[in-house]
Amino acid sequence: MEMITRNFFLFLAQNKFIKNKATKWGPRLGAKQVIAGESIKEAMETAAKLNEDGLVCTVDHLGEFVFNREEAIESADYCIRTLEAIAETGVNCNLSLKLTQLGLDVDVNLCRDNMVRILETAKKFGNFVRIDMEDYSHLQPTLDLLDDLRKQYDNVGTAIQAYLFRAEKDVRNLEGTNIRLIKGAYKESPSVAHQRDQDIDKNYLNIIKVHLLNGSYAAIATHDHNVINEIKAFVKENNIPRDQFEFQMLYGFRSELQKEIADEGYKMRVYIPFGEDWYGYFMRRLAERPQNVSFALRGFFSK
Repeated sequence: MEMITRNFFLFLAQNKFIKNKATKWGPRLGAKQVIAGESIKEAMETAAKLNEDGLVCTVDHLGEFVFNREEAIESADYCIRTLEAIAETGVNCNLSLKLTQLGLDVDVNLCRDNMVRILETAKKFGNFVRIDMEDYSHLQPTLDLLDDLRKQYDNVGTAIQAYLFRAEKDVRNLEGTNIRLIKGAYKESPSVAHQRDQDIDKNYLNIIKVHLLNGSYAAIATHDHNVINEIKAFVKENNIPRDQFEFQMLYGFRSELQKEIADEGYKMRVYIPFGEDWYGYFMRRLAERPQNVSFALRGFFSK
């Protein structure tokens, strides 16, 4: 039943017709509980409030299905304005983005040019940019572009998804890179990805430990307190300093645990999505865990 629910919401995440119809009622399905508004201003206000609680942040301007140069350039401009707003407001916050927003499916050179503009802006302000990982078809192009960019910029990293068979190999190849380690949120073929939760969980812990033991910076993105406790014990046993890793969670999920981790002296970063194009992100969150569906329904019936 859990797999059926997951597949259903992943199907909805890619359905453009339903997406267009959903915009008017999405906020009533709990979207506003996990999306920090639609504007840069709202995102900065949310980040400032989280900073007050000892949490650091990263913001992501949501957007998918960019298939022309004008939209890609506009998305890059928006990322640059977001970095400028971070600097102006003084919030402790990075930027996360997706390469498809910047034209990866249109022209790789266009995408690279957009990333260079963004990274130059981030460098000017002493900030860091995270390239979020997308579905399997974009994995190798993303890693190829990252490799190219890292020849010139050290303020850029990416994410690796534990459900992929190749995850450990990619983590080892990215030694020295700031990586966000996640389980994965897309529907992938059994030919490239683990399908059973227990296999994904096992590989997730494995790639975290591999990256930490390599002396590389790890952004450990999980809401699972069992994983968090195991990593706390692991870093202590292996004398891994706290400035070599951070925990990450999504905005709107397990807020009390986020604060608890920060109060213990660990860096706790909150991933803050914002913008009008919330639909695909929200559907993937519902697909990840059945508990998220009840979370959304509570938002609907509380109105």
